Formats: sequence, C-alpha cells, structure tokens
Amino acid sequence: MTYLVLRLQSLGNVAMLVPTLTAVSQHYREDRFIVVAKKRLNALFYGLDNVTFIDADDESGRTKGALRLYRELNKLSIDALIDLQDSGKTVILRWLFRTHHIPCFVIRYGWQDKRTLTTKGAKRAQALPTEHQRYMDTFRMAGLEVEDSFTGIAVNEPARIAVRQHFGKKGAKETWYGIAPFAKSGSNILPYKTTKELIRKLSSRPNTRVFLFGAGAVEQEVLRQWSIVGEDVTSVAGIVSLEEELELMRELNAMICMDSANQHLASLVNLRVVSIWMATHPKMGFYGWHQKPDDAIGVEALTCRPCTIHGTNSCRFGNFACKYIDADKILQQLDTTD
Repeated sequence: MTYLVLRLQSLGNVAMLVPTLTAVSQHYREDRFIVVAKKRLNALFYGLDNVTFIDADDESGRTKGALRLYRELNKLSIDALIDLQDSGKTVILRWLFRTHHIPCFVIRYGWQDKRTLTTKGAKRAQALPTEHQRYMDTFRMAGLEVEDSFTGIAVNEPARIAVRQHFGKKGAKETWYGIAPFAKSGSNILPYKTTKELIRKLSSRPNTRVFLFGAGAVEQEVLRQWSIVGEDVTSVAGIVSLEEELELMRELNAMICMDSANQHLASLVNLRVVSIWMATHPKMGFYGWHQKPDDAIGVEALTCRPCTIHGTNSCRFGNFACKYIDADKILQQLDTTD
C-alpha cells in the first residue's frame, strides 16, 4: 500500500507529525508513505526507509497549485490519502483523488472547541486533544494501528560531525543550553529586555555555553547582536542546516523557547524544553511530544488566556500583560529537576 500524507505547513506542524508517522511506518514496513509539505523538511524523516518526502512549496495559488501538485502525485500509484491539513488546497486534492476512487481520510481539528477555549479561558476549560492525538486518530481512520512508541529521530552522523566542526566537542563538565526567542506572532515573543536578561544571566554561569536559534535575515541580525550580551553565547541562525540544528539540539542539556516550532524540533531528539506561553496556552493541544507540563510557563492568573489559537499581533487590552514573565522565573524552572 502507498499512503499519501498531506501536511503542507508549517514547520512546527510537520515536526509534530514525525512521532506518529515514525511509529506507523516502522509498524508497516512493507508499505510506503509519501509526505507532502512545504519547504525542504526531509531532514525530519531521516532514517525512515519507507518514507518519501515531496516539497510542495508552490506559489502558483490554491487551485492552480493544487492541479499542478495533483498531476505530479497522480503518477505515484496512491492507494489512500491522509489529509492532516484540511485547507483549501488539500480539499481540492481530495476531490481530485476521489474522482479516481482513492479513499481519503481527513483530520478532525476541532476548531469550534479551540475557539470556545479562547472565549471560556483556560482556567474553566478542559485540555483539548493534542495535535499528536489528532494525527494518530486520522491514521486510525485509514485502518492503520498507531502506538505511542516514538523514542526520537535517528542520529544523522554527517550532520553530527558538521556540528562538531562548527562548534567543537562538548566538554565533560560543560552545560549547553539553547534559547529560541522568536515565534511567528508578536504575542508569542517575550519583550526584548527580558530575553537579553535571560541570555546574560544564563551565560554568566560557570562552564555554560548558550546557543541562540532563529531563522530569516531579521532574526539572524538580532541574534548576532544578542550574542555579544554575555560570554560563550553563539548564534546559529543562518550557520547550520536543519539537519545540523537537530544534531546540535541533541547535544544540549535543555532548550528555552516560545510556543513555536523549536519546541517540537527539540522534542524529536528527546531534549527537555522549558516553553513560554503568553497569549496561547498548552491546553489548546500544541504541546511538545512528551514534554513535562510543569515546564510550560505562563501567567496563569490572567483569565483572558488564551485569547488566540496560534498567536496574534494585537491585544484587546493594549498591554500584553501575558508577556510579563520574569527571567528569573524561567531560570528557576530550568533549574528544577525531578
């Protein structure tokens, strides 16, 4: 059987697919799984012999792009389609494949439940199913058994060697931390002053090295400036590939990040994540694979949280009170052990 898996965007959502798809593909080794996503994210599926990745980064529009993609995919002898996106383009693709009697299975996102959570508030609402659970349920709809058996992506030895060439080998007495201070929306980013204080205090610790993660020209420049805030602070933005970034994360002791893709990338290499949640909330279901709930930090006293599903650039009160999280509180949680 050949299964077509659609998860067109974004990086974080594709990363959340990895634990489920790894478990399924390893259970059904005789079957073939073709993942279609935007950007070149094949590094996330490294070591999975029966998983093929297709880059669907097409800017030609919804309908035209769907038709072009269908013509390419229709050559692959697809037996079933699993839609984990359920967007305009994948709706068109489902219709086209169904005209050729290909069964299609669609994720149930529970958008109404998520919207209710933003109006009801996290204090009065139950946690929603995680995206991992929703992915698993969709594969089960297709008749595939899914177990919670993922333990991490395979080590990419060439990428690991490249990381050591870039940054050297971690000393036996060294502690390496990662900080990923950015997110797509302003509501999911700490005030710059707090982030600089966090970098300064963490990097001032003995035998400690801090790596700053980000993407894009603007983030690269900001991280370059922040890298001089303290000793042994290195920005890796624009320096390493995705493969190398994952292997660097594997070397870290912990990662501090926002509600962003980096918490999901870190989860793929079993790295502990102290995640910062501001306008969003873990109860929405976008939480790192097997991360500890106690490591999710937010201003729990605010009854207006969450006010958004993914993030926003505005605050109806005009003060973004959810972003006022003290750097010491983050470091205190980082130092908390089981």
